[in-house]
Amino acid sequence: MYMYKELVIPQRTIMTPGPAEAEPRVLRIMGAPILGQYDPNFLQIMDETMELTRYIFQTENHQAFPVDGTARAGIEAVISSIIEPNDKVYIPIFGRFGHLMTELSRRAGGDVYTTEIEWGKTYEFEDLKNEIIKVNPKVVAVVHGETSTGRMQSLEELGKFCRENDILLVVDAVATLTGTEFKTDDWNIDAVITGTQKCLSVPTGMAPLTYNERVEKILSERKKIEQGLQIDSYNDRMISSNYLDLSQIQEYWSPTRLNHHTESTSMLYALREGLRIIKEEGLEARIARHALNEKALVAGIEAMGLHIFGDKVNKLPTVTCVYVPEGIKEDEIRKRMIEDFGVEIAAAFGSLSGKIWRIGSMGYSSRKENILKVLSALETSLIRNGAIVNRGEALQAALDVYEEKR
Repeated sequence: MYMYKELVIPQRTIMTPGPAEAEPRVLRIMGAPILGQYDPNFLQIMDETMELTRYIFQTENHQAFPVDGTARAGIEAVISSIIEPNDKVYIPIFGRFGHLMTELSRRAGGDVYTTEIEWGKTYEFEDLKNEIIKVNPKVVAVVHGETSTGRMQSLEELGKFCRENDILLVVDAVATLTGTEFKTDDWNIDAVITGTQKCLSVPTGMAPLTYNERVEKILSERKKIEQGLQIDSYNDRMISSNYLDLSQIQEYWSPTRLNHHTESTSMLYALREGLRIIKEEGLEARIARHALNEKALVAGIEAMGLHIFGDKVNKLPTVTCVYVPEGIKEDEIRKRMIEDFGVEIAAAFGSLSGKIWRIGSMGYSSRKENILKVLSALETSLIRNGAIVNRGEALQAALDVYEEKR
């Protein structure tokens, strides 16, 4: 009989747009004993997690909790709970994940209108404003940071305009939250979703989110349908998913503790610890750390003689996209970096496949030692594969950035 061997997981330096390396303290707490979901100690963990979730989203919203599942589960929970059949939805697309929001909105029955601009660019507010006036949607859904292109969409003016015109603004902040500035309340965002596996540096498996009273009102109206109080509208307005029904999940996280599902115990321990680490560091300091490491990474890449993809004005601080030099096969470089250095970077999607690398610097992965290691591994791998680069310049440029900060 074949006996499976114990898993031996190699140590990696993960510099992809996700997952990021997990905080060691987070991994340790995941080995803690399991508690029952109605144990008073576990209920306290839930309440503390909600408080910390409000902190990272910079919100006073009552509703702030995780959905069990990857970030996509959180996005789908919000979209399917808010959007009803034939609701008008506008989605400005500037990368792969705008297409995801489009698909989820259509699955929810929305009447979806989209625009798309060249990958590597972001929208001017006036262009968004004109499209919104044309469509007059119930919901505008937008990605804040596109990991597929390394670009970040400005939201402040958009949020103000949507609020003034009674339009709901839903934001995917999976790649940005705690890695760059994000102010849910100040920017008038009605619902926002992130994931544990990126800047939070918690293993993938939960999708923290928050939403305000405007969204709660919709959920309350649709919940009446589920309870059979408006039978005539049952088929039209009932939230299609039970697992991702926010009107029920929010009751699970309320004092009533609706028995909607059994919480992912160890993941909740991990999320609370990850959020506690962020609180200890402080959002301002954490954002500054991400900015410093991004600056060092970009300086090193350019000193090497490589070129950054996309419009630099709206570059995403947590993901840097780099053009592959002519004559070099991008997958061979990634393979060599893993095999020789234990460093992982990412390939690209769609029309950018084979043309750029995507290098993440998120959460616990956003550290000086990781930046220096990824630059060293990339330069050496390029040289071994015949690329012409400025030898020895990358690390010097990155170190110059760090020394300026001292």
